[in-house]
Amino acid sequence: MTGMRSFDEIGPGDSASLTHTVTAEDVRRFVDLTGDDNPLHVDRAYAETTPFKDIVVHGMLGASFLSTLIGTRLPGPGAVWVSQAFDFLLPVRLGDTLTVTCTVTAKHERDRLLAMEARIENQRGQAVLKGTGSVKVMEAPAGTTEPVPERPLVAIVVGATGGIGRAVCRSLARDGYSLVVAWRSDRERADRLVEELEAGGTAAIAVRADETDPAAAEALVAAAVRRFGGLGAIVHAASPSIDPAPVERLTWDAVQAHLDAGARAGLALVQAALPGMRERGYGRIVFVTSGVLDGAPTPTWTAYAVGKAALATLARSLAVELGPAGITVNCVSPGMTDTALVADIPEKARLVLARQAPLRRLAEPADVADAVAFLVSPGAGYITGETIRVNGGRITL
Repeated sequence: MTGMRSFDEIGPGDSASLTHTVTAEDVRRFVDLTGDDNPLHVDRAYAETTPFKDIVVHGMLGASFLSTLIGTRLPGPGAVWVSQAFDFLLPVRLGDTLTVTCTVTAKHERDRLLAMEARIENQRGQAVLKGTGSVKVMEAPAGTTEPVPERPLVAIVVGATGGIGRAVCRSLARDGYSLVVAWRSDRERADRLVEELEAGGTAAIAVRADETDPAAAEALVAAAVRRFGGLGAIVHAASPSIDPAPVERLTWDAVQAHLDAGARAGLALVQAALPGMRERGYGRIVFVTSGVLDGAPTPTWTAYAVGKAALATLARSLAVELGPAGITVNCVSPGMTDTALVADIPEKARLVLARQAPLRRLAEPADVADAVAFLVSPGAGYITGETIRVNGGRITL
């Protein structure tokens, strides 16, 4: 959503568009909201007996995106429809990708009204709706001196093919984010994740990036800007596998690997994204650390713990420095989570840890992902330099 535009800034010819791929979930939610369960829209067997031969998406579902445009982009917050006249030209089918466009055709200064032309096309360039309407632009609230920062719903997720990373992508997709799925070695899993996200109506791309290489951060940010026009959030959820080693055989190379994958990668990502975030006055950065930093250290996990400790310290320092620019930096610290990272831990040890938590279970990746989604949401706008512990209430001293 962009800030409210001044009425004086808007004129004939101004236009805004969005695209959306219609899914069965969209139809279900529309039915739940409106109660319109006409079998033509929800029952394929019934629809096949009609001249349409298949399910037809509610016409007003597509038209509702015109409201999204006028309320968030043109004119923006505070704008309201006064009248509309739409013609529905072609049926919309499940899986159709709609391009929704509103264009200002005239401006009436005295009443602060804009005459709008509306058009919706499918992926074949065919018009499925066209029409006209009038929109009233409210005056900005008294005392408003600064525009609301633009909040691009675009996120880079590093470590996206891991258990927590995949869950983060799904949670952010649910919240309307477009996603850059960063993968290092498992292209097949990254491609499957992108296919899953796209099937649900989320725009996503997979980009190969070795998080230990600072140059990869520049490529990820460039890909986000090139494909989606901007970047609003970075989630760093990558981590090397845990290779337990007693101090006698612990090598600095092992420690360095965790430092590179954690703090070095995190710093490079922030530095690459910083110019755009500073210019916009908005940014959300979340590092996934670990519960091993709480309480007594886990023997032989020194390299892993040092890497996560460096990442957590980096987050706190960046939060202080970047706060004045409107950029928040926070951590999510999972307790033991049911992912491949802990697959080699004996089952008995995992059961003991689960019993030590008041909730009597290990964390699921979705538990961690939902905490990440909160930290990048508007509701966390006044939270920075903090760590959310997702450990089922397990008390650590």
